[in-house]
Amino acid sequence: MVDENRLSAKILLVEDEESLASGLEFNLSEEGFEVDWAKDGRQAVDKFNKGEYDLIILDIMLPYQNGFEVAKQVRKKDPQIPILMLTAKTSVDDKVKGLELGADDYITKPFHLQELLLRVKGMLRRKNWYIKSIKQNPVYKIGDCEINFDNLKFRKGKVEFNLTHFEAILLKYLIENKGRVISRRELLENVWNMNPEVETRTVDIFISRLRKYFEDDPANPVYIKSIRSSGYIFEADDNI
Repeated sequence: MVDENRLSAKILLVEDEESLASGLEFNLSEEGFEVDWAKDGRQAVDKFNKGEYDLIILDIMLPYQNGFEVAKQVRKKDPQIPILMLTAKTSVDDKVKGLELGADDYITKPFHLQELLLRVKGMLRRKNWYIKSIKQNPVYKIGDCEINFDNLKFRKGKVEFNLTHFEAILLKYLIENKGRVISRRELLENVWNMNPEVETRTVDIFISRLRKYFEDDPANPVYIKSIRSSGYIFEADDNI
């Protein structure tokens, strides 16, 4: 009997702590994933450039090149691949920096294996949902901005750059729920597939980044508005 909840994917695991890496490699393999292990940043970049992966689990503290440097190089080549960053529990700045450099989410050490597995599966399912959801309407316009959800190109006037995969997923979710107040809890559950009780700044950071991209005045947003004590609401004329 086929297990419909079992996902098939190739994961690049970047972790220099051998005992942790071997445990993660074993448990991810037991879940049906193909795992390729890189022991340092230089090896991670080399493997990434030569292989094809569906998701990267990336530690920050690495020999030769740290996780931030690896994330930068990955994003130059592939803006879509989900990156789950491993951070030290007390390093709040590292979490923010990782997300700003293109990581889609982070999990703090030490962590429970089950939480990591759920996070990985959630990221992969969300990626699959996104691919299906953009087939009919891959391009969306907001004011003077144009987003191509197929290639993740964002254009505002003459300025063009790539969105990260989860920036695009979050924006797509807001657009599909236009005019409705969406709680932070709902975003954590449905976009990141996370336990909403987990302390995280992920939603706030991503919303702030989206506002900087297409709001003329991010401090006074026109499109993504904050509803006090409730969440966010996306408001824009249909312009697909």
